[in-house]
Amino acid sequence: METAEEGHGGLVGQPHTPEEGELIIAAEADATRIRTSEHPLGEPGRRFDRRSPFMIGMFATAGVAVTYGAIELMIAASDMLILIAISLFLAVGLEPVVSRLVRPQFPRWAAVTAVFVVVAGLFAGFLAAAIPPLVTQGVALFRQAPGYVDRLAERYPVIGSIESRFHVQEWLQQSLGADASSVVQNVLGAGEIIFSVVGATVIVVVLTGFFMANFPQIRTSTYRLFPRSRRPRAILLGDVIFAKVGSYILGNVLISVVTAVLTFVWLLVFDVPYPLLLAVLVAVLDLIPIVGSTMAGIIVALVTLTVSLPVTVATIVFFVALRLIEDYLLVPKIIGRAVEVPPLVTVVAVLLGGALLGIVGALLAIPIAAAVLLLVRETVLPQLDSQK
Repeated sequence: METAEEGHGGLVGQPHTPEEGELIIAAEADATRIRTSEHPLGEPGRRFDRRSPFMIGMFATAGVAVTYGAIELMIAASDMLILIAISLFLAVGLEPVVSRLVRPQFPRWAAVTAVFVVVAGLFAGFLAAAIPPLVTQGVALFRQAPGYVDRLAERYPVIGSIESRFHVQEWLQQSLGADASSVVQNVLGAGEIIFSVVGATVIVVVLTGFFMANFPQIRTSTYRLFPRSRRPRAILLGDVIFAKVGSYILGNVLISVVTAVLTFVWLLVFDVPYPLLLAVLVAVLDLIPIVGSTMAGIIVALVTLTVSLPVTVATIVFFVALRLIEDYLLVPKIIGRAVEVPPLVTVVAVLLGGALLGIVGALLAIPIAAAVLLLVRETVLPQLDSQK
């Protein structure tokens, strides 16, 4: 009984009495004997016979149930899973900076704090400087949109024929000049959207901070899931994948900032209305691979029609040149060597990612494709080449 007392949890099921039965008391005594300093919870026991009919049937049934439950759970929590994925990718993207700052005299928590404070400060400073003009320019564009369509229709016959066929101006006036109930509904809808965006942003920021602070533990736990014989190879491949993802995210953000600055300067030179609003739109859309910069160029070119046709033509040429510079100079220099994804795979990955997860899927498609290509090149192809 005294030996069994040591195997019985001191905070569970007290008092410990002989009424528990001889079998349990004997098992508790054995639990005391198998406990060692190296294995305080005992060593793992002999594995079950997985080839028995009962185990095969149980595993098959459980597999179907678990798979169905996992699919239902992923569908129900898809929005939150997307936020978690975004946070993890941001943490991986900032990991190269954090790792470069870590020194014996500068521990990881200090490096994470420094990077987090700098990024948060830059983002907050940008919002503080950009939100007032963005709101002003956005409201002005919202109010003057019908008048722009009218002036464009008078200046350009092609646009006039499109407007007369589809009644764009009338649709804008009806949309912008709604009755009081519609205005209230729009305001409530806008408030709900703003609340959800702010809430999602807070969640992403908090999760990104946690992932950054605990990234070494996350990395270690991930590699522990691999068998011991395959763990060294998994570490080599995994670290390269983490580096590729980080290089892509940082490089993509840097390229978007460069294109936004160049666009802002171009719009200021030609006195195009709403330059800051359009430059921010270009930065956001340029994050989307393949189609983002093209969409941004079309939108900006349509706005420059309010200035003059020569400015519009010059803007189109500017965006074509900017796209060529981005594709053949910026991307190869900044992220091309790290990612190494062929153009065809890039297009297919972006299309599939956009179809599955929308804009988020398009943003994450290229680093995921780079990781898949690396695994195929290093694991699948050598096995296929070795087979007769």
